Amino acid sequence: MSFFKKILRELRYFIHFFLVWFPGITGVKLRTLCYKSFFLKCGPGLVTSQGCLIKGFKHIALGQNVKFGPYTQIYAESTGQFIEIGDNVATNANVMINADNGGAIKIGDDVLIGPNVVLRASNHVFSKRDIPIRSQGHKAGTIIIKDDVWLGANVVVVGDVVVGRGAIVAAGAVVTKNVEDYTIVAGVPAGKIGTR
Repeated sequence: MSFFKKILRELRYFIHFFLVWFPGITGVKLRTLCYKSFFLKCGPGLVTSQGCLIKGFKHIALGQNVKFGPYTQIYAESTGQFIEIGDNVATNANVMINADNGGAIKIGDDVLIGPNVVLRASNHVFSKRDIPIRSQGHKAGTIIIKDDVWLGANVVVVGDVVVGRGAIVAAGAVVTKNVEDYTIVAGVPAGKIGTR
């Protein structure tokens, strides 16, 4: 890599860092102005709060009125994965939406995501005892969150899971299998406790 390209790369990192941490309404407006052209697709009404870290813009498609709370982290950096977020979706603080390592995440319309929620589409491979887990790679998966879902605080959703339309996932639940439409689930692993 040439010296000039290294300087440009570092300048881009500096500008991105500045945008991520710029405070107040001015910061929100600056991020919206800059970020909307970075995404694969971005509808109107985007709000990215201070500390929101996004990597892999070109693999992320957003609908309209998407609001990312403070310290939300969105990863779609490696090739082969994507994140698609529908209309009227809001994340609270410290949410991670991670489609790195070949995963895919699709979030429907009118979804509420509580604080500290983790959506992780890929998982570590650990089948061989003679090789450290960190050296065995990842198994790519897909997470689908359908329309009108509420994920409570501290929920974890792992790969190859579909959360059905209108479902509620109670705070602290770990979702390891599909959730039916309009079902309320809770616990570790998440199980049905009611319906809407």
